[in-house]
Amino acid sequence: MTESEAARAQQYELLSKQHGGYWRHGLTDHAYLYNLHFPPDIFFQTLSARIHDLVLNYPVGQDEVAGLVGNLIGQPRERVVVGNGAAELIKIVASHICHTLIVPVPSFNEYANAATGSVVEFPLDASTFQLDVDEFAAAAIRSKADVAVVVSPNNPTSLLVPKADLVHLLETLAGHDCMLIVDESFIDFSSSGGQETLESNIAEYPNLAILKSMSKAYGICGLRLGYFLSANRGFRDKIRRGLSIWNINGFAEEFLRLAPDYREAFTESCKLVRVERDDFFDDLLSIEGLTVYRPQANFIFCRLPDEAASGPDIARELFVKHHIYTKHCLGKTMPRVDRYLRLASRTRSENQRLVEALRRLIGCD
Repeated sequence: MTESEAARAQQYELLSKQHGGYWRHGLTDHAYLYNLHFPPDIFFQTLSARIHDLVLNYPVGQDEVAGLVGNLIGQPRERVVVGNGAAELIKIVASHICHTLIVPVPSFNEYANAATGSVVEFPLDASTFQLDVDEFAAAAIRSKADVAVVVSPNNPTSLLVPKADLVHLLETLAGHDCMLIVDESFIDFSSSGGQETLESNIAEYPNLAILKSMSKAYGICGLRLGYFLSANRGFRDKIRRGLSIWNINGFAEEFLRLAPDYREAFTESCKLVRVERDDFFDDLLSIEGLTVYRPQANFIFCRLPDEAASGPDIARELFVKHHIYTKHCLGKTMPRVDRYLRLASRTRSENQRLVEALRRLIGCD
């Protein structure tokens, strides 16, 4: 190992214990999930021109920011609760509201990690990682879950649960005092361009809540914005009671005020993400022995060949040899968990560089 590689190995151990800030280290980040094509430059210019006032003054409170999000997504403000990132909202629901939470696994770990009550992990079929909504509903009813969570497209698998299946799930759970939270944080990157969202159906189902992290789709991870959307007033009010009076900062508020002006740019940015992701998928398919799941989010789920090194070892070598940071799945709940990687799609050239590095490390050609 060269002196440079030894330094990177030490750096990797430090970064693997962090939850962000990677941009400070000069690496290529294929772990965190960004839209690299939004916001447009004009947003940053406007923000820079107003930075004095944004730093000096208090932001508005929850009712006003809920109205700003409602204006952006075409929903009444009373249906919206805005969080300092989706993580704040997940924490309130999982630790202060629900008694028994059921979630398919593998999935986004924060739902189970934040829970203070009972957590039921519903294992997805490891051959396809598709959700059988009838079996999931039966497990939710059997366990007397009061909150069920479905992430669609799922993280880390990047697979979508069809809208018709989710509607069927809602109707099945309706008589069992179980709220269904559908996490649609990656829905704008799906092949349908977001047509699978349940937002337009929100008024029809009082047992439905939609969670969305705006960080992923809108490329604003540092601003920390996410929202819950529900027609269930009681559920919304419980979440609002868990929020501080000023939970959204002035920079995030300013983004919400400006975002409606950039609707067309946002739509185009998501199209470009899909193009780059699909090219990335095709390139990954060329690696012999690698199982690549067709993605619906801005990242790709892969299973390494049995004869290759493990996911954690591959992730470490990608960083040490190529300064590429990726996400292995060792912290997820699934069989042979050390065989999987989740690879965030970036630009075409960065994706190609990762594919070539991965091809050499797998060494099965």
